[in-house]
Amino acid sequence: MSDGSVQQRQSQPAVPLLEEQRVGEILAAVPERRHWRYRPRRVGMVWRSRTFRIAAVFTVLALCGLAILALVRDQTGTEGFLVGLGLAVLPVPLLMAAFRWLDRVEPAPWRNLLFSFAWGAFAAALVAIIANSFATRWIATATADPSGADTLGATVIAPVIEESAKAVAVLLIFLFRRREFNGIVDGVVVAGFTASGFAFTENILYLGTAFGEDQQIGTSGVVSVTAATFFVRAVMSPFAHPLFTVLTGIGFGLAAVSARHRRIRRIALPLLGLVLAMGMHALWNGSASFGPYGFYAVYGVFMVPVFGLVTWLAIWSRQRELRTLSAELPAYAAAGWLTPAEPLALSSMRARGMARDAARLRHVAPAWGSPYGPGYAQAHPPGFGPGQVPPGRGPSARFRARADAQAKAHGRAAARAVAEYESFATSLASLRRRARRGAAGPDFAERELELLHHLWQRRDVAAPALTYAAQATGRLRPHHLPTAPYAYPFPQHAQYGGYGYNPYLTPHRPPPQQ
Repeated sequence: MSDGSVQQRQSQPAVPLLEEQRVGEILAAVPERRHWRYRPRRVGMVWRSRTFRIAAVFTVLALCGLAILALVRDQTGTEGFLVGLGLAVLPVPLLMAAFRWLDRVEPAPWRNLLFSFAWGAFAAALVAIIANSFATRWIATATADPSGADTLGATVIAPVIEESAKAVAVLLIFLFRRREFNGIVDGVVVAGFTASGFAFTENILYLGTAFGEDQQIGTSGVVSVTAATFFVRAVMSPFAHPLFTVLTGIGFGLAAVSARHRRIRRIALPLLGLVLAMGMHALWNGSASFGPYGFYAVYGVFMVPVFGLVTWLAIWSRQRELRTLSAELPAYAAAGWLTPAEPLALSSMRARGMARDAARLRHVAPAWGSPYGPGYAQAHPPGFGPGQVPPGRGPSARFRARADAQAKAHGRAAARAVAEYESFATSLASLRRRARRGAAGPDFAERELELLHHLWQRRDVAAPALTYAAQATGRLRPHHLPTAPYAYPFPQHAQYGGYGYNPYLTPHRPPPQQ
C-alpha cells in the first residue's frame, strides 16, 4: 500500500466497531423478531400506521390505473387497446431483467421496484396525459396555431411534465425507503423501473392509435403503421424513457452518498439530474423537426453514446459496491464477526453464486439419508438420485416423493439463508462506507447492531459455504481444497452459540441436549 493511501485512510473519520468480546452484551439488547426495525415503530397517528400507508398507496395507484385504462381505451378503442397491450408488454421483461441484473450485489426489495413500476405506468402516465393535453390545448387557443402548439408541447411541455411525474417515484423511495437507497445503482434501478412502467403505458397508447390508423386505411403486415411504431419504440429505443429518467436517478444516488452536512449538494444533484433528463427528453422528441434524417442523427450521435456512458457508469458503480465489501468487511472479520475468507467471497459475484449452490447441495444431501428413515437411504443406491429408484426396492412412491420434497425444501432454505446473509453483509459494508463519508445517520450503531444480528443468525449455514466458495474460486488459497461442496464443519463460537437449533436449515445436526 502506498504512503498516499495510508495517509488518506488515516485522515478518514473513525467509525466505531462492535467488538466480538462484547457479543453477549450486544446481542442481548436486540429486540424480538417482530420489532426488527431500524427505528422504533411510531404510533399515535393514523397516517403513521404501516397498514394505513400501504392501503393508501394501493388505493391511489389502483384509482390511477382505472383512470388511465379508461382514457387509453377511449382514445384507442377496445380492439386497439388489446393490440397495443399485447405488443407493449413484450419489451417489459427485457427491461426489468436488465435492471434487476444490474442490482444483483445488493438487490432492492421487490416492493420498491413494483411500486416504482406501478407509479410510472399509472400515476405518472395519468398526470402526463392530462397535463400534456391541457397545456397543448391552452397553447393552441392562445396562439391560434395548432401545429405549432403540438410541436411546442412535444419538445418543451411533455419533457418537463413527464420527467417531473416520473421523478416523484424516485423521490418517494429516496425519502421513505432511505435505508434501501444507498447509491448510484439504487437510483438507476428505481428510475429504470419507473420509466419502464411509463413507457409501457405510453406504448399501449401509441401502438393502439397506430392500429386504429391501419384499420382506417386498410394496411397490415410489415408495411403497416403499427409495425413501424413497434419497431421504433420497442426495438430501436426500448431504453429511451429509462435512459432519460436514469439521469434523475443518478442525481439522487449521488445525493445518497453525500455527507449529511452538505445540504446544498444533496438538493442540487437531484435537480441537476432532473434538468438533464428533461433536456435529453426534449432533444429526443424534437429530433423529427431537424429534417428527414434528424431522428437518425440524434439516435446515432447522441442517444447511443449516452446510453453506453450511463451503462458503463452503472456497471462501474456495481463493481465499486463489490470493492466496498472487500475494503470494509475485514474490520468485522478482525473483530470476530466474520471468518477471514468471507470478505473475499462476498466481493465476488461468482463466489456468491457458488456459495448458494454449495449450501443447497450440502443441506439436501443429508436429507436423503437416515433422517427420513432407514428404508429411504436404501431406496437411493449409488447411481440413483431422487425419483430414480430401482423397481421393487425401497419404500412407497408417495413416501419417496414426500422425502424428496422435504430434502429439496431444506436445500432451498439453506440457499435462501446464504442469499440473505450476502444481502445483509452488503448492507453492512455500505453502511460503514457511508459512515466514513459522513453520510450515515445518527442511528448508525443501532443499524449496525441489527445487521450483525441478522448475520449471526445465519452464520452456521452461510460461513462454511462462503469459505468454500472463496477457496474454490481461488480467492483464498488453502493447502488443500476440501471436497465439494465443503467437507469441514464450522465450529461453534466460544462465547455465543448462535440462536439455537434450527431443524429447517440444519437437518443433519441433532438438537442440543438440554
